[in-house]
Amino acid sequence: MNSIFITMNNWFQAMGVQGLAINSCVESFFLVPPPDILLIAMDLAKPKMAMYYAFVCTLASAIGGVIGYLIGKLGGRPVFNFLFRKNKDKFDAVEAMYKEYGSFAVFFSAFTPIPYKIFTIASGILNMNFFKFFVASFFGRGARFFLVSIVLMLFGEAIKKYIELVILAVTIIIVVFCIVVYKKRHSFLKVPKESGNADNK
Repeated sequence: MNSIFITMNNWFQAMGVQGLAINSCVESFFLVPPPDILLIAMDLAKPKMAMYYAFVCTLASAIGGVIGYLIGKLGGRPVFNFLFRKNKDKFDAVEAMYKEYGSFAVFFSAFTPIPYKIFTIASGILNMNFFKFFVASFFGRGARFFLVSIVLMLFGEAIKKYIELVILAVTIIIVVFCIVVYKKRHSFLKVPKESGNADNK
C-alpha cells in the first residue's frame, strides 16, 4: 500500500497546483495520500506561494467533502460499508460524536488527523444539515492547511519534521476550546428551561 501511495503522490506532484487540487478533493471521500505531504513540499519549494497553496487545498477539499456528503446521502450505509469495510465500526463512533457535538464533530475531523473522508460520507448518511456541514468542513480544512503553510512560510525547512507536533498541539487547544464553548452554550440553554419548569410548579 505504501508503494501505491508513493506512486500516487508522485503523480499528483508532477501535475503541480492542479495535482494539489485533485489530491485535496479526492482525499475528502476516497483513500489517497493526504494532501499535506504535497502541500509541505510545495510550500518549502515556493514559500511566497504558501498562502495560495493553502487556499487551493482548502477549497478543493471542501468541494471533495460535498462529493463525499452526496455519496453518503445517495448511497447510504451499504456504500459506507463497502468503502470502509475494514472500519465498519467507525460509523457508530461518528454517529455518537454527532449526537454529542453536532457540527463541531465535522470541524474536528476536518482539522485533526481523524479520517475526514469517513465523516463526509457519514454526514450524508446521517442527513446532517448541509449548510452546517459545509461551513464546518471549509473552516476546519482551512484552519489545518493554512496552519501548515503559515508555519512553513515562517520557519521553513527547520520546522518540517516538527509539523505534526505543531498540528497536534494546536489540535488539542482547538478541541478543548470547542468542547468548553459547546458545554457552556448547552448549560446556558438549559437554565431557562429549568427555571421555566420551576415557575410552573
